Amino acid sequence: MANNPGREISPFIAMEVLKAANLREQGGDEVFHMEVGQPGTPAPSKVLAAAKDALENQQIGYTDALGIAPLRDAIARHYKDFYGVDIPMERVIVTTGSSGGFLLSFLSAFEKGDGIVLAEPGYPAYRNILTSLDLVPVGLPCHEETNFQPTPELIDTLTDSIAGLLVASPSNPTGTMIKHDELAALVDYCAGRGLQFISDEIYHGITYETPATTVLELTDEAIVINSFSKYFSMTGWRLGWMIVPERLVSTIEKLAQNLFISPPALSQYAAVAAFDCKDELEKNVKGYARNRDILLSDLPKLGLTRLASADGAFYVYADVRDFTNDSVAFCKKMLNETGVAATPGLDFDPHRGNGYVRFSFAGSTSTIEQAVERLKNWPGIQKGSS
Repeated sequence: MANNPGREISPFIAMEVLKAANLREQGGDEVFHMEVGQPGTPAPSKVLAAAKDALENQQIGYTDALGIAPLRDAIARHYKDFYGVDIPMERVIVTTGSSGGFLLSFLSAFEKGDGIVLAEPGYPAYRNILTSLDLVPVGLPCHEETNFQPTPELIDTLTDSIAGLLVASPSNPTGTMIKHDELAALVDYCAGRGLQFISDEIYHGITYETPATTVLELTDEAIVINSFSKYFSMTGWRLGWMIVPERLVSTIEKLAQNLFISPPALSQYAAVAAFDCKDELEKNVKGYARNRDILLSDLPKLGLTRLASADGAFYVYADVRDFTNDSVAFCKKMLNETGVAATPGLDFDPHRGNGYVRFSFAGSTSTIEQAVERLKNWPGIQKGSS
């Protein structure tokens, strides 16, 4: 039988932890969910009202494969309002979540066997989608010295043949960001070597000291992936978008027609209103900021002193090597003994993630506070534990 790349896909460990946490809850035990990157807030009120209106007044059927015109126009206007960047509506493509955007990006920009550079630690679905498409994820070990982000100097250490670079700023799982000048250096590096630049910007809007830079401020040749799931608090609506170079629009449209027909119609009509919900959305970000402050203050007091900078997104990536060299077993024990559910770093870094854990602070402040209280006397993070 011919090799089937789909059989080589690793599990998404965060979802395995969620399953175990849900089973614990079903058994009547308390769980403090810090394992998944899902906002604890509902979709904005105007989005819910728009969805109700669409159900009553719109035909919820197929739409154009690239998305409805009012939503594509609203996304283009968002780039002008938020970043000061003019993006023609024709380069905006609405997708079935950011996952659909990654699939369309990889299929349109690369050939079978191409290598694409990914920072490690990084979002596991990148490498799993690439593997399923007979593309080659090229892991780039990144450390505290570069804020867990790639640099041209680090990429130069690779010996693999590469055709592209995918970056995320803010990043999952570290929450770290790439500064404007550092992003410009990466863009120039890729342009000089003919590498396709892909920028995952799904955590834009959720930042704490400085706003994130969109790569579209620097080039029209990059592919940008974004989503309504994180800042807009619409995970289950399965809606995202891409901004792509003009040269890729036709190819992506044909792929989208055949793979998805169209993004979810109801979600599209509702999402038009999302850009008019800034006050509500910024209130959510203030909640994440409170949760972040609690973890950055209290986790070091518990012994978890080496934390990624958490510039954006809603994650704290903690070095737990003082306590374990098996983050999977560590997280399982923590869930069983304290009810705190977190994700092993092995999900995000197959080589060094055994020594790291990701805590999501996307939930309520009450959840974060109670989780910290549960951990205060847990022997698992006392010196000398294993």
